[in-house]
Amino acid sequence: MDYHDYYATLGVDRKASTSDIQKAYKKLARKYHPDVNKSPKAEARFKDVTEAYEVLKNDDKRAKYDQFGSAWKQAQSTGAPPPGFEDIFSMFGGQAGGGAQRQRGGFSGGAEGFSSFFEMLFGGGGGERQSQSWEWPRSDVAQPAADHEARLSLSLEEAAAGGSREISLSDPASGKPRKLRVKIPRGVRSGQRIRLVGQGGSNPQGQRGDLYLKVDVLPHPRLKLEGDRLTSELRVSPWEAALGSEAEVETLGGKVRVRIPAGSSSGRKIRLRNKGFPTGPSTAGDLIAEIKVVLPATLTKKERALYQQLSDVSSFEPRSEKTR
Repeated sequence: MDYHDYYATLGVDRKASTSDIQKAYKKLARKYHPDVNKSPKAEARFKDVTEAYEVLKNDDKRAKYDQFGSAWKQAQSTGAPPPGFEDIFSMFGGQAGGGAQRQRGGFSGGAEGFSSFFEMLFGGGGGERQSQSWEWPRSDVAQPAADHEARLSLSLEEAAAGGSREISLSDPASGKPRKLRVKIPRGVRSGQRIRLVGQGGSNPQGQRGDLYLKVDVLPHPRLKLEGDRLTSELRVSPWEAALGSEAEVETLGGKVRVRIPAGSSSGRKIRLRNKGFPTGPSTAGDLIAEIKVVLPATLTKKERALYQQLSDVSSFEPRSEKTR
């Protein structure tokens, strides 16, 4: 018997809800749609998935499929009911072995008997004939248009500021480049997606799916994003750290001057409030500038002499317990 297990075709349980069936169909339809999948077997798989969905999405058709299984397929292809269904024709005025005599490869109920049998399976029941209650899946029924995904690389400044940007992408249908204008939300993060309605794949009816741009925020040479905070390294000289000074710190909005407290050691942090990554339309996290004391790679004779003089007069013990 030419039987298709529609539940297995969609990959769902026999007790699956209509919503689960619809979700499974959409997922498979996008995967095997001929506009997206160019595999030789994709079109046949797409038709199988569509046929299964057309039956299982309808409560009445699904109930009859659950009851009779492959009976409809056998009846449609050979004109004979499957084994074990012969006695059902007694419902139409015949009797088992009599009016609807059992024969090899068919039955003698004629066209009227077969019609009644088919109506009993798929609508019309009782003795009253109805025009038609079952339709085979049609090839011209609009299928969901496929959604597409592409990557969108942004600098840290672009992701923070948001705004409008023109991008160039290759059209999946024609292979030709096309330009799109994208509205980037302020403070977008890596991994988030921007949806462009109607810019995805198309189906035979001309409908288009959506295009999703997956954001990738590129590393910044001096600023590091950690949650809502930005961190940076503030390099200072030994005398600036010892005596105190001022220095410029880079932020997303430009450079800002900060005060370096006297006696600052490496690792000390200076907090710049609301200078971090955006958290809303008008709010942002903090920027943390961490001090790093650096020495010249080489010293002049005079610098060496001054450091030696400092060493001679200073009583500072950096490794003592009191200075830790």
